[in-house]
Amino acid sequence: MKKITNYLGMALLVSGVFSCTDLEIEASDSLITDGFAGVADIQSEVANLTNSVAGGALANQESLFALNEVTTDEYIVPTRGTDWGDNGRWLSIHRHTWAPELFDIIQPWQQLNAVSFNASRVISPKSVNTSEGDVTELKAQARFYRAWAMHWILDMWRQVPYRDLNLPNSALPEVLTGQVALDSIVADLNIAIADLPTKTAGDVIGDKSTPTKAAARHLMAKVHLNKHVYLGTAPAAADMQVVIDNVDAITADGYTLAPSGEFFEIFRPTNDTETIWWSPADAGPRTWLTLHYNQNFPGFNDNGGWNGFTTLAEFYDLFEGPAETNYPGDGQEERRGVVHDPSTANEENLGIGLGFLINQQYEQDGTPLNARENVGGVPLVFTRETEQAEYVAPQDNALLETSGIRMFKYHPNEPTEIESPDRRRHIVRYRYADAFLMKAEAMWRMGGDPTVMINELRTTRGASVLGAVGEADLLAERGRELYQEQVRRQDLIRFGQFSRAWNLKEASDETRFIFPIPVADVLANPNLVQNPGY
Repeated sequence: MKKITNYLGMALLVSGVFSCTDLEIEASDSLITDGFAGVADIQSEVANLTNSVAGGALANQESLFALNEVTTDEYIVPTRGTDWGDNGRWLSIHRHTWAPELFDIIQPWQQLNAVSFNASRVISPKSVNTSEGDVTELKAQARFYRAWAMHWILDMWRQVPYRDLNLPNSALPEVLTGQVALDSIVADLNIAIADLPTKTAGDVIGDKSTPTKAAARHLMAKVHLNKHVYLGTAPAAADMQVVIDNVDAITADGYTLAPSGEFFEIFRPTNDTETIWWSPADAGPRTWLTLHYNQNFPGFNDNGGWNGFTTLAEFYDLFEGPAETNYPGDGQEERRGVVHDPSTANEENLGIGLGFLINQQYEQDGTPLNARENVGGVPLVFTRETEQAEYVAPQDNALLETSGIRMFKYHPNEPTEIESPDRRRHIVRYRYADAFLMKAEAMWRMGGDPTVMINELRTTRGASVLGAVGEADLLAERGRELYQEQVRRQDLIRFGQFSRAWNLKEASDETRFIFPIPVADVLANPNLVQNPGY
C-alpha cells in the first residue's frame, strides 16, 4: 500500500480552486507552483477544515444529510403545493430514482473530496509552520478529518480519488478502492488516536468540537462495522473485535448513556455524558426543515418552519406508545418525545414539542393552531402518513400541507447566550449510544447475545425490556435511538433492508446502495469508473 500522505485530492477540485469569484491567481499558491511547498499556517488550515465540515453541504438539510436520511424509511419530502417540488429532486432521493446530475450527489462529492484534499496538504511533511498550537496535534486533527471524509466517499461511492503531492499538477489523481482505501483510512486513524488529546465525558463541551481520541476511536469502530459491506464479504470476527475494543476504550474515558429523562438534553449546546464529537454547524436546518409555517418561531427564523420533511408511519410505529397521539402522559417511551398540549405549552417551549409531532399542534398559550389561510385555515393536525407525494389539483393543498408526522431532535428555542437561539451552532456528530449499539451489534455478529445491553439502553429510555434480541431488534433499536443522525442508510444496507419498498417507494435494487460519480469527474479522470447502474 502506498503511503496516504503521497495523495492529494482530485482533478475537479483543482479546477474548482480557480473557479472562485476572485480570478486573480497568487504566485505563491501551492497549487500552481512547480512543486508543493507546504501550507503557510497549519493552525489556520485546520481551522478551515473544521469550518468546512460544519458548513454547507456537509451540515445542512441537503446533500450529505438528504442522501443518508431521505433515502431511507426515516424521511420523505412531499411536494406541498408549490413548495418542495424542486423538479422532483426530493422525491427522487426518497424513491431511489436519482441520476448522476442530481445536485445533492454532486455537491457532497466535491466538498468531501475538498476536505480530503486540504487535509492532505496539512499532513504533508513539507507543512511545518504554524502560528499557534502543537504541530503534531494539529496534523492528527487533519488526519481525522481526512479519514472522516474518505470514509464517507468510500461508503457512498466506493472510489476515493487522491493525488501524489510529488507529481505535477497535470497528473491524473489515482483512485483508491476496497482494501487499499480502508487501509489508508485506518492508517490515518491509528496516528490520530496516538496523537490526539484525551477528552473524557467530564471535560467541557467546547473541548469536543474538534477531534479527540474518542472521536477517532468512534470512527474506527464505524469503519470496521461496515467493512464487510465495502468489500462484499461476510463480517469478520477480527473486525468486530476492533469495534468492541474501540468502544471499550471510549467507555474507559467516562462516556456513558445519558440518564433517564435526559435524552433530548444530548442535543443541547451543554455538556452531557454522551457527546463525543460535535460540529459548530447551524442547528436551524435540523429544526425548521420539518416544522409548519405557522408554528412559533424565535429569533432569526421569522418565517416559521419550512414544512418539508416528514417521517413514515411505519418508522413512528417502531416506538412504544399509542399510534395516533404523542401527548404528555400517553405512555410513550422517552425517545418518541412529546407533542405539547394546553397542559404543557408555554413561552419556554413555544408550544412546540420534540421527537415526533403528530395530531393537533398548539400555540404556546394552548390555542390550537391552524394551517395557512390559503388552504382554508384547516386545523393543524399532522396526519400519520403522507398519503400523496405530489400536488395535482388545488384541493390537494390542505392535505399536503398538513400530511405526515414531523420528526426532529433540536428544539428551536434552545436557551443560549446568542441572540437567535434557533441559529445556535451545535450539531452532534458522534455520541456514546451509537458506540454502545455498535458494540452490541458486533457482539451479535460474533455469535454473542446482546440482549442485556439492548435492555440496558431500553430501560434507560423508558421502554419495556425484550425477552430476546435478534437481527430485526438490533436494526429497530438503532432506528429508535439514532434517528436524524445520518446513520440510517448505512444501517439499512448493513442489515439488508435498504432495497425494500416503503411508503411512496417501490423496491429498488443493489445498484442504489451507492451513488453515481458526477459525470464531469468521470470524464476528467479516466481512473474513475462510473458505478454500476448509472
